[in-house]
Amino acid sequence: MTIGTRLYTWLRGEAVGTDPFGNRYYRSKNARSVRLERRWVLYQGEPEASKVPPQWNAWLHRTTDVVPSGNEPARPWQKPHEPNQTGTALAYRPPGHTYRGGQRAKATGDYEPWRPS
Repeated sequence: MTIGTRLYTWLRGEAVGTDPFGNRYYRSKNARSVRLERRWVLYQGEPEASKVPPQWNAWLHRTTDVVPSGNEPARPWQKPHEPNQTGTALAYRPPGHTYRGGQRAKATGDYEPWRPS
């Protein structure tokens, strides 16, 4: 985050809340209406948009005007939010990936690899 962002937030921002990742959410404090207010996030650590949980993403994009409290009940099918792991050691690597040994299970009989002649 730049000094300009910090200064703008200090002068014109009103803190709204934080999420479990430590990101802080703000809105403009002198907006004449909800439709005219600006909303933004100051990331904790590396600025990565996938670290914003779904409830806060909905608030940032004006899908809802209700500020998330963190106490929303989770549905039985919901998993805890995880940031995008692509490019890290925790990224998904399917069987046969070179980082997992490069060996995959044999294909069924309908697969025939192309071999140049």
